[in-house]
Amino acid sequence: MTTFSRRDALKGVGLGAVALTLSGCMSGEGAGRGVINADASGSITLDYATYNPLSLIMRKKKWLETAAEGIGQSVSWLKSAGSNKANQSLIGAAIDVGSTAGSAALLARANGAPITTIGLFSQPEWSALARTPDSPIRGVEDLAGRSIAATLGTDPYFLLIQALDEAGMSADDVTIVNLQHADGRSALDTHQVDAWAGLDPIMATAQEEGGDELFYRNLDFNTWGFLNAREEFLDQNPEGAQLVIDMYAFAREWAISHREEAIAVFAEEAGISDDVARTVWDRTHLDIDPVPGDDQLRVLRNIAPILVDSGDVSERKDADDAVENIIEKKYSRAADASAAARRIKGK
Repeated sequence: MTTFSRRDALKGVGLGAVALTLSGCMSGEGAGRGVINADASGSITLDYATYNPLSLIMRKKKWLETAAEGIGQSVSWLKSAGSNKANQSLIGAAIDVGSTAGSAALLARANGAPITTIGLFSQPEWSALARTPDSPIRGVEDLAGRSIAATLGTDPYFLLIQALDEAGMSADDVTIVNLQHADGRSALDTHQVDAWAGLDPIMATAQEEGGDELFYRNLDFNTWGFLNAREEFLDQNPEGAQLVIDMYAFAREWAISHREEAIAVFAEEAGISDDVARTVWDRTHLDIDPVPGDDQLRVLRNIAPILVDSGDVSERKDADDAVENIIEKKYSRAADASAAARRIKGK
């Protein structure tokens, strides 16, 4: 496990994003694929993630592949283990459209990543602070001097920072251990850390399997599910971008009207139990306006000073400019679930 000071930890995330942008490559998931989509106007590569149930359903049903074939385009998928991984894949051009928390999208954009938010996939309460059943921790104030696992650059991390601030504390009062989400759960359950900033469905699984308890929840500190696209992709393949947004609109309507089947598909594709899938589903709000706007910008404006104060973003102007310029509404405003349905049927 790697521990970080407040400033050094977050600076690493921000500088890493810039370095990836400059190099045009990435390590980890999708490494070496950066050149595949660079000049492709007839292909769409997007991510799927357990924190984005609609992506799992779309991939399973192959709706997008069917619709894209009708306009002479191809589709491929790449798994994201977290918002930070989705950002890496976007920056490295391994994917064209990726799903992240709003906070993670802002972090990348403020550090120069050429990405734009073109839609929303949900308003989830996918993050909370967790402890083991035998832990003496009962509230955020009990975290002083303790260690907390969190994935830097993701919503659970930013929820932790906001929760600490609400309690009159800061990251300097705790030890943050930078681990990917699944490893954070393992570290908590083996008592290598005192608490964990968790992410569903791993968090819901920890509740069911290990009896881990959520001692701090706050929906307002969870940023929305953002669909982000590479700006180069939007320039080269706007038809493909619109098709993705149309298909998300169709998938959202289908999932709402076919709740039980949707939960079953989610459970199967995420490799989780039906009970865990149902818990996550109940914490995931799909009945939303998918057009990003004032509600999301309000959340991002709360996050922006945290990025600057932590040293993750060098200048407040960079964070503020990112907030004001990250959203492009035209794709989601034009979203047409009925058109997507017709394409799936080949009509």
